[in-house]
Amino acid sequence: MTAIAGSTVLVTGGSRGIGKALVEALYTRGANKVYATARDPRSIEHPDAVALALEVTDPASVAAAAEQAQDVTILINNAGTAIEASFLTSPVDDIRREFETNFYGPLQMTRAFVPIIEANGGGHLLTVHSVLSWIALAGSYSASKAALWSQTNSLRLGLKPRGIHVTGLHVGYVDTDLAAHVTAPKTSPHSVAEQALDGIESDAWEVLADERSRQVKTGLAGDLATMYPQLAG
Repeated sequence: MTAIAGSTVLVTGGSRGIGKALVEALYTRGANKVYATARDPRSIEHPDAVALALEVTDPASVAAAAEQAQDVTILINNAGTAIEASFLTSPVDDIRREFETNFYGPLQMTRAFVPIIEANGGGHLLTVHSVLSWIALAGSYSASKAALWSQTNSLRLGLKPRGIHVTGLHVGYVDTDLAAHVTAPKTSPHSVAEQALDGIESDAWEVLADERSRQVKTGLAGDLATMYPQLAG
């Protein structure tokens, strides 16, 4: 089991939404130190958090963060973007930008911090996916999160022998600024954070943080026309 109490954690995208809730919950559970990252570290509000400037798409920025945070034992890849570019009509650069943040960003962070976590005796990696990892309703966003899910599954196999456990977090609509326009039911960031940390502490392979994620995951074994009723008829 992974202990949060006494751990040193780095949370990407730690200034708002799920990331902010994770920083708060980590300290509540006894984390020794939490690095909270943002493009502008002045946006980090938690009084005890160590604010770090980070742009996950910039290798130099990732390297600088790793140099500053040599004591990390848990890495939480939370930072992401939601461009939702159309594969048919949007500029291809928009699609690339979505992948740079949602797929290559977490990969660069993981590659930078795995040696650190291993040197500190092992630990944990948690990566925030989405229910849209499993259902293609948001163009490039869904594709980037599907690719990230596959990345996480591969990393889980490669990191287990090195003493690093890997958890994937899937969630639908969360009550954050990103989903302010959504009228459908939304999960609170606090609930998502608590479930994510439960997953870390129990070494869960995956955390499905709401009913929508659980339903869609179950539906993967079914016929495509069930998942996508637009295909019927």
